Amino acid sequence: MNLGIRGKTAVVGGASRGLGRAVCDSLAAEGVNLVMVARSSEPLEAAARQIESTHAVEVLPIAADLSRGEAIGRLFEMASRRFETVDILVHNTGGPPPGGFLDHDDGAWTRAYELLLLSVVRMVRGVLPGMVERGWGRILINTSFTVKEPAPGLILSNVFRTGVMALSKTLSREVAGKGITVNTVCPGAFATKRLDSIFTAQAQERGTKVETIRQEWIDRIPVGRILEPHELGDLVAFLSSELASGMTGGCFPIEGGMLHGVF
Repeated sequence: MNLGIRGKTAVVGGASRGLGRAVCDSLAAEGVNLVMVARSSEPLEAAARQIESTHAVEVLPIAADLSRGEAIGRLFEMASRRFETVDILVHNTGGPPPGGFLDHDDGAWTRAYELLLLSVVRMVRGVLPGMVERGWGRILINTSFTVKEPAPGLILSNVFRTGVMALSKTLSREVAGKGITVNTVCPGAFATKRLDSIFTAQAQERGTKVETIRQEWIDRIPVGRILEPHELGDLVAFLSSELASGMTGGCFPIEGGMLHGVF
């Protein structure tokens, strides 16, 4: 299937591994050039080299902390020197620490705000004027299926990811007539190193085996398995495509049926 995005350029956050890396693979398979962004330069550059060797696309790796405004400004300066335009933004960062309300001081709330919400504002500012000028753009924000059902012990994530949803929906209506779509993807349990670390932490806390924890998670997923990162990557590639030009302001859960709500 031709998604109609060959030759376009995408900025992808958290691109060195996990879901961000999977998004890069799926977009590169469609002929999209990449600005790959992550905090650590060594794994990022290795991922960029591997994608370049597999797909006939240009890749620019940039090590940057997306919670820092100056880092975002620098990455767009570098991207503009390498590529004429940025057509697709896939915003993706790690999450804040777990905990309940009384576990976090003002500093933790500020850091979570900068990481999850203010970073979206800053990244969108970096791409939106050019998209408006050209009359085409795709903005995708990776959040979590917990925006539909807030999870216990994740108050920082619950609060700010829900704010991202409100931002996405509001922005989508502002720019819909300009050829720009804005959507969020909301993943559940995916086979990543981060999920493995969650299994390990829960096993240590409960004094049980990691495999016991893993199976408990699988038992809660109606499709009966943990999802693979490429499944999220393919969803993002589709939402970035010409085929999805009428889909905007949406929240797209991809969690194997774990959510219980109708909407």
